[in-house]
Amino acid sequence: MDKLRSMPLPRLYPIVDSSALTARGFDLVSASEAMLEGGARILQFRHKGHYSRTIFEQASRIAALCRDANAQFIIDDRADVALVLDAGVHLGQDDLPPAGARKILGPDRLIGFSTHNAGQFAAGLDEPADYLAIGPVFATRSKENPDPVVGLDQVRRLYRRTGLPLVAIGGITRNNALDVLAAGVDSVAVIHDILPDDCSLHALRERMEEWQRLVVK
Repeated sequence: MDKLRSMPLPRLYPIVDSSALTARGFDLVSASEAMLEGGARILQFRHKGHYSRTIFEQASRIAALCRDANAQFIIDDRADVALVLDAGVHLGQDDLPPAGARKILGPDRLIGFSTHNAGQFAAGLDEPADYLAIGPVFATRSKENPDPVVGLDQVRRLYRRTGLPLVAIGGITRNNALDVLAAGVDSVAVIHDILPDDCSLHALRERMEEWQRLVVK
């Protein structure tokens, strides 16, 4: 079995969001390296715009950093890019379905699938995904048109319906992450709260270390 699928999901699932990092003045590759140095064991590369050559080269360099750190690397949305970079993929409701991605990536690549309500969650259980994501758990600023907030009660109900690992996403911060994990999920995905106000790599590494102390047992 491929190492990506044989490794359990870490409790913290940092997302390297190109828009959020660029807005803070961070270089994507250097920021990813700082996160890995701070203890990240998985990184998802999230880029919602055009995959230019520059973006692809940055993703490729981050993939190499993850391999060196023995961390899982996940590409958001794009199974084709994941195939080229020997990475896993995380798919949304408007992306290629997991069954299609599985045909592209083969049996051993890690595939995650986002769901936003009970109906999508139930349908996701029939897909060949390795984990499901549920959210937004809380109000989020990472999407222009977010889905309705799910809430912790719904997370608890849905968690009881699956043997798959479950990742919570949306509005998760250091202030509420332990409550989300207590609802039964395996991992919390975070975009904005891993980014410090001080736009330095040292501060970013320290923020990641703070998160690790909080959630890693």
